[in-house]
This record gives sequence, structure tokens and C-alpha cells, in this order.
Amino acid sequence: MTGTFDITINKIAKSRVAEYDVNNVPFGKCFSDHMFIAEYADGKWQKAHITPYGDTPLSYAMSALHYGQAIFEGMKAYKNDKGEVSLFRPIENFSRLNKSAIRMAMPEVPEEIFMGGLLELLRLDSAWVPSSDSGSLYIRPFIIATDEAIGVKASETYKFIIITCPAGKYYSEPIKVLVETNYFRAVHGGVGFVKAAGNYGRSLYPTKLAQQKGYQQVIWTDSETHQYVEESGTMNLMFVIGDTVLTPALSDTILSGITRDSVLTLAKDWGMKVEERKISIREVLTAHGNGTLKEAFGCGTAATIAQIIGIGFEGKDYDLPPVEERKFSTKVDEVLRSIRKGKVEDKFNWMMKI
Repeated sequence: MTGTFDITINKIAKSRVAEYDVNNVPFGKCFSDHMFIAEYADGKWQKAHITPYGDTPLSYAMSALHYGQAIFEGMKAYKNDKGEVSLFRPIENFSRLNKSAIRMAMPEVPEEIFMGGLLELLRLDSAWVPSSDSGSLYIRPFIIATDEAIGVKASETYKFIIITCPAGKYYSEPIKVLVETNYFRAVHGGVGFVKAAGNYGRSLYPTKLAQQKGYQQVIWTDSETHQYVEESGTMNLMFVIGDTVLTPALSDTILSGITRDSVLTLAKDWGMKVEERKISIREVLTAHGNGTLKEAFGCGTAATIAQIIGIGFEGKDYDLPPVEERKFSTKVDEVLRSIRKGKVEDKFNWMMKI
């Protein structure tokens, strides 16, 4: 990086990594030594710097707190048996962050800032990347509006920040999900297709209600009819019915998941039938009834593959085949892990070595 986008680095005096077992920490609660920050003002990104992770003073009048201009990404870095650190499909995360920025009336981040800051940050904090089979360094890039003003309008100042944390499995066990037919996650013309913070805030109450009934997550349905499945919790949703992998077609109510795309790419490469289309919950339960529903799972950066072993709908629970019998999703999970850990050929060039 040159000129305006030079990165000023203020290293921590002593790394905190020795205080933790990075291969055995709770997801999202232990943060690495440093963070990257760039500021947007006067129509340009500037003041790119890396500093020790910590609290940042922010005004209670900050625009993001009141008007919801906040977007983020989720991505991961992995360490192979040689100790080398690689990123999984980072350019897709960069592109999706800017897609979110456009929809939320926020400035796009130049690639040299996103990738330059990310790579420098990972070089500094490579010791925080777990080496365990299921471990990774979770990376959270985000942009927040920082105008100190009350008034509904797009902010004129922003911060782009990257923080990281070592992580193990997001779900330690297969999950039961409840089909949500009252609340909804997204509407046409809204922001369901981007990673806006408000999408997640609005999901918490319906999820809490489902958890009180013994489910770990919900299956979101379309807002117009509540007949068609869209996502599961914070993940894209997939089914194997007969010999076909089915997933809801992308729309402005469904996030274009990078793990979703990876799963579908592998399925097609293995010669499986893949259908991206509208899927009704009645179709899924009919397949359950006639024995053709073989697998159901969520997929996303945090969870990778989250096996669904039960679906609740209209007061009845439908048990799904045991995980041990699921050939496709268990193979996908293993192959993705092997690609990320450098154990098999990366034929799709998904990994970027640090």
C-alpha cells in the first residue's frame, strides 16, 4: 500500500496469546492482540492503522447507534500442518461488504485497504490462528457510521474496522429448528440480501421464543405467505431430497452465502443434481413422509455445516435421518475442512496464503 493508504502500525508491548489455549476457547469471546482501523472523512478513506485491540471512545450520539448504518462480514483464516496461514475466499467477502455498503448508503472500501489491512493484521496475529482440525481464526470486518449528530440522514464519516478471534465449532451438536410462520427475517425491497446489523437484531426475539420451546434455531419463511423456506437462523439452508441437492434461490431476501456457493460448487463437481428454486415447507415434509428427505442442514462461515436433526412445524416435530447416514453433507464438511487445512488439492483456488 502506498500514499494515503500506508498503514501505521502500533504493536502491542507483549502478546496476550500465551494466556489462552487458542484451540479451546468459546466462539467470539477471546480477541486477538491487534485490530485494523481506517477512517472515512472528507470523501475519502484515510488514517489506516493497526493498534492493540481494545475499547474505542465513541459518542452516544453516533449515527450507527440511532439509525442503523452498520454492516459487517464474517470470514476465517486457517493454519495447516506446516504452520502456514491461509484465508478462505477473502475476495468474495470483500465484494459482499461493498454490496452491503451500497445498499446501506455507506462508502465502499477500496480493495487495497480491505486486503492490505487484513493481510497485515494476520501477519501480526498469526500465533492466534488455531491449529486444531476444527479450529480457525474468525475475522470480523465491519463499517459503522460515526457522525456525532441526531437526524435521519446518511453519515458523512465512518470507520472500517477488522477484529479477529480464535474459534472452534459454532454448534457442538446437531440442531433442532422451528419453522417460523409469524415473524419474518426479510421482505422484498429490504436489506435481507446484505449483512446489515439490523437483520440480526430483528431475528433475536423469534429465536428466543423458539429456544424456549426446545429448538436451537428457526427456519425463516417468506414474509408474504410463510409457505416457502428461506434461511435457517443466520445460515443458508439446504436439503437432499432423493438424489438432488435443493436450496432456496437467491433473491433480495436471502444472503448470498460464500459457504453456500462452495457447497453447491462441490456438489456440481461431484456430478450431483442441484436445484436452486423456491421450496415450500410442505414439499419438505412430504419428502419426509415418503422417505426421500435424506438430509437437511444449514451452511455458513461460522458453522460451516450445521446438521438439522429435527424440524418443528405447526405443533409437530419431524425427526430426520441420523447424521451418520448423511453421505453428502458429511463429505462436504470433511472436504471443505481438508481444503482449508491444505490436506487436499485446492482445485478451485479458494485459499489465499498469508
